[in-house]
Amino acid sequence: MNPDDPLLQILACPLDKGPLHLVPPDEALYNPRLRRRYPIVDGIPQLLPSSGEQVSDDEHEDLSKRMTP
Repeated sequence: MNPDDPLLQILACPLDKGPLHLVPPDEALYNPRLRRRYPIVDGIPQLLPSSGEQVSDDEHEDLSKRMTP
């Protein structure tokens, strides 16, 4: 998935329905409000609530620096 993909404009977090941010290079979508990371597997975002992973404070800082708007 690339930052210009129009799909990024319509994807939303399954928990709070807010926008997600692409985090290169590890191919993940990130919700900084809930500090949850959702993987992208073979180009397909895994957006089930159970597929999201809570991140630590240190990971949150790192992901916040790398995420695209």
